[in-house]
Amino acid sequence: MSKSLRELRERAGLSQSQLAVRSGVAQPNIAAYESGRRTPSAAMLGRLQAAMRPLPHQALEQHRDDLKALAAEYGLSNVRVFGSAQRGTDTTHSDLDILVARAPHVGLLAIAEFASAAEKLLGVPVDVVTDGGLPADHPILRSAVAA
Repeated sequence: MSKSLRELRERAGLSQSQLAVRSGVAQPNIAAYESGRRTPSAAMLGRLQAAMRPLPHQALEQHRDDLKALAAEYGLSNVRVFGSAQRGTDTTHSDLDILVARAPHVGLLAIAEFASAAEKLLGVPVDVVTDGGLPADHPILRSAVAA
């Protein structure tokens, strides 16, 4: 178990200190879990694993082209990002807020299916908003940037 925790952390590209900041668990405790001196509870292990997930903006950077291609498969275009990932303030608890344009034939079910597929692709929660119903001066439209 302790070896796999270290492997997960290293695969996530995090130092023990970075994981400590993200998880709120003291770095010496993480070191103790990794060395086998302490055994994390199931809840603690879950907390550490959640903290190792990529940040939404990192997931987007890694899969930007795939996300745009996926959106096109669902009849969505002009993929933009807003919210904490756009501002650079996202955390492991943040979702990725996506603004899209939809073709006239695309309904709510297709948008929901796209959101689910995007979550699987990115490994982070995704919230999808369509731009068709937003007034021209809406804050989302003003702040969204191309994905």
